[in-house]
Amino acid sequence: MTDDSPKPGSAEAQGPVQIDEELDRHLQNKREELFEEFELRDTFPSEVIREADERTTDIDAEIQSEIDEDYRTDCRDLTTCTIDPADAQDFDDAVSIAKTDDGDYKLWVHIADVTHYVQPGTAMWEEALERGNTVYLPGYTMHMLPPMLAETVCSLVPNEDRLAHTVEITIDGETFANESIDIYKSVIHSDERLTYAQAEDRLDDPDAELHEELTLVHELADQLHERRKEDGSLVLNPRRDRAHTIIEECMLKANKAVTHELQWVRSLEAMFRVHPQPTPDEWDEALREIQDLDGVSIPGSSWEDPRKAVNATLEQAPGRQLDQIQWAVMKVMPRAKYMSDPFGGHHALNFEVYGHFTSPIRRLSDLVNHWIIYQDETPEGVVLADLCDHASKRQKAAETCERIYKDFLQEVGLDPDAVNNRGLEVVEDADPEDLDRSAGEVSPEAFN
Repeated sequence: MTDDSPKPGSAEAQGPVQIDEELDRHLQNKREELFEEFELRDTFPSEVIREADERTTDIDAEIQSEIDEDYRTDCRDLTTCTIDPADAQDFDDAVSIAKTDDGDYKLWVHIADVTHYVQPGTAMWEEALERGNTVYLPGYTMHMLPPMLAETVCSLVPNEDRLAHTVEITIDGETFANESIDIYKSVIHSDERLTYAQAEDRLDDPDAELHEELTLVHELADQLHERRKEDGSLVLNPRRDRAHTIIEECMLKANKAVTHELQWVRSLEAMFRVHPQPTPDEWDEALREIQDLDGVSIPGSSWEDPRKAVNATLEQAPGRQLDQIQWAVMKVMPRAKYMSDPFGGHHALNFEVYGHFTSPIRRLSDLVNHWIIYQDETPEGVVLADLCDHASKRQKAAETCERIYKDFLQEVGLDPDAVNNRGLEVVEDADPEDLDRSAGEVSPEAFN
């Protein structure tokens, strides 16, 4: 059995960042100011809470009824796990993996079946539509769904049966192309909840539980990652660890598979993710800025496709220049947005059609796409184009609010990353040594 206890010096082992009561009041006042400015809802109406409370009773009996009536595929015998940040409050995706006798991969991506509990016509649905997404501030979360729902029946917690939407993909073991895609409602049973650090440790220990499964899914994810780069997908985080690579590639694979089904198989309108490309002049500006960085050279063979040029440069660039390269690209990148028509595709990923499906607990687009894939139609009363515009605006508001709040934390002497990873604890006499003052890093993923 692997010892998954936090390692000395890790964020999990250090404990919460301590602050005094006065600083806590400053943070509360700043949050309230931001909530008002960006029209963020910090509390749920009583009707929403009542509905959520009703949907969290008799959970086991309801799941058993779904099985008895043959409404779902029983996937509980599959070895399944979740991999999330240490501070994750809910788990909306899990993975299973197997190798077939002829050398193909079987990948199952299980997504929490939120639409079983939150459906059109309910107060919870209307509230989710209004909120648009969960807002994550360092040390503080405003959920899209009531926490009593998001963190219980809709969360793929370990050692409990849960309702899911499963994307089952058979992938050729040599070409890594999709052999088949099947999307269905299921019941799963997660064997373990792993943090990214724990997954890394399991990969290093041949005797650890889930070592074989994690090694196999990383083998697949690594190949998918390399082929995605070869195809021209922009990869701004070239040195991610193995656990992050597993989740990123598996979720991209599932999202792309569902979007393919929606667009090419069923010809349905949905909430697609569209990312426009920069103009040629904007790309030239970014590449010139990168080329001028000390110790950086763009390989001559990659100049024809700016995305491949950036990928190749990041692979070879000194570590100290990674942030500057990322920032040069981010400055010229348009924002990705939700659209009911996928025309234009996703430039950064180099996907002809793309959409979100794997995070229905925290993103409206995924919740709506779950309903569409299951019902073969748009929810009644919803104008999808208007909803896409609304979701895009709410996402921008959430990201802007998060950026301002992180800046404020730095102004008062707190490290946003430490607060995000370890949380906050209010004490009467906070030790100044416990106030982390290092700057937080800028995320390069705003356009994804």
